[in-house]
Amino acid sequence: MEAVWSFLASVPVWLYIILGIALAIALRDVLQKRHTIQHNFPLVGHFRYMIEKIGPELRQYIVANNREELPFNRRQRSWIYASSKKENNYQGFGTDQNMQDAGYVLIKPSLLPYRVDTTHSHHVKNGNDPHHYTIPCAKVIGEYHGRKRPYRPRSVVNVSAMSYGSLSARAIESLNKGSFKFGNYHNTGEGGLSPYHKYGADVVFNMGTSYFGVRDDDGNFVMEKLVALMRNNPSVRMIELKLSQGAKPGKGGVLPASKITAEIAEIRGVPMGKDVVSPPYHSAFSNVTEMVDFIEAMAAATGLPVGIKSAVGKTDMWEELADLMVETGKGPDFITIDGGEGGTGAAPPSFADHVSLPLVFAFSTVYKIFQNRNLNDKITFIASGKLGLPAQAVMAFAMGADVINVAREAMLSIGCIQAQSCHTNRCPTGIATNNKWLESGIDPALKSERFNNYMKTLAKEIIEITHAAGYEHPCQFGMADIDISMGDNNRTITLADNYGYLKTVVPFSDINALLDCDHLGGRDIPGEKTA
Repeated sequence: MEAVWSFLASVPVWLYIILGIALAIALRDVLQKRHTIQHNFPLVGHFRYMIEKIGPELRQYIVANNREELPFNRRQRSWIYASSKKENNYQGFGTDQNMQDAGYVLIKPSLLPYRVDTTHSHHVKNGNDPHHYTIPCAKVIGEYHGRKRPYRPRSVVNVSAMSYGSLSARAIESLNKGSFKFGNYHNTGEGGLSPYHKYGADVVFNMGTSYFGVRDDDGNFVMEKLVALMRNNPSVRMIELKLSQGAKPGKGGVLPASKITAEIAEIRGVPMGKDVVSPPYHSAFSNVTEMVDFIEAMAAATGLPVGIKSAVGKTDMWEELADLMVETGKGPDFITIDGGEGGTGAAPPSFADHVSLPLVFAFSTVYKIFQNRNLNDKITFIASGKLGLPAQAVMAFAMGADVINVAREAMLSIGCIQAQSCHTNRCPTGIATNNKWLESGIDPALKSERFNNYMKTLAKEIIEITHAAGYEHPCQFGMADIDISMGDNNRTITLADNYGYLKTVVPFSDINALLDCDHLGGRDIPGEKTA
């Protein structure tokens, strides 16, 4: 017995403390009824929940192969990361993809590529030319409807709608500064125009059902506020009326009172200490005719091109809109089609997974409706939904997109690791959170340059693929330039045969004609008209 006491006395005090804590946890596990695993396997059961919590990270970095993950697999993310850091983004030893997989995109090269003159800004030796990476939109937005301030985007690739509040202040600042460097426009998202959107880039003001920044205290749209906001911010070049988005069409949202800071309240025009509910429908109009009248009223009051953004499902109202545009000569200057695979800060899985068509079906459906009424030369089509990779971008241009918007790819370029915790306010990279400590890890000077590098690389590869196909500008791609693999039957099919239409030809002479346009946007454009 004396030996037992002697042994117990020799045990360090800290070990007794650890044993005591372990016994207390085990007793608590046995007595609680909330978690069966912990009750049946006290203490040890905790490891099950710990492993489950870090499961996504284990799969992302250890288990999953390069082509397995969604929404963006490791190979796609690695290309964006390397491009943004100006690292080697090439691939050795050939493709690691099965080119016979159903739906695989096959871009057809020409026997003789487009000959680029040595004086051309896109020639390889002109890397320091200010227009070396510039691909302006082939259309002038708002010109057909005679808007006072029409707009030709300097870049065919731009930043999609992401709000301040959904993204952190430093993330928005990084994207805006990077957009200014490259020359693309930056869509505000429906959270209003914040100070972080004002670092020089062209801006598209996105307006959703809550009319943030241009509303009264009851959430009603106020035209005078819109006019004043546009007048005081000449960097805003277009207004985008959001009807729905791909990840949650027909779904409103709630901004809890606890998340409304004094700054957010001022930017969005909402009261402090009160939940703000965004309805799934607009209060400024209730049908297609009223919507067109609303668009025309905003365009007349501001002088800016006005367009709509929507996911796609039922087509009856799209057909009604097209018919009304033929009848009246009025309507949106641009249409942004958001694919169902698009991202969002937060959405119910049922909406994100099942409600609305994926981009290729959504875009082709709407494009054909307007093409059948000879309207496609009067509208600029913008597409979004995982298009921030060269092959996917080229396919969108071949289908009829004049411009593409990228969102998650832009986030990846400034450090997003696809943690998929955007809805928790605990984004580990500080991008999709308002947590000041997490956000402090973002250096806008560095991240804006990385976004600029990514955009340059994306533009460079789009240009090179365009030249390989025998064209100067991606607007020249047609539906016969892309084949889709049919899978196991060893056949391919053109986009034209698969979706049942030929793209409307976009008038184009040469890049210089686009660069010399008075309405060209972007940085440091001499002679740009502002009224």
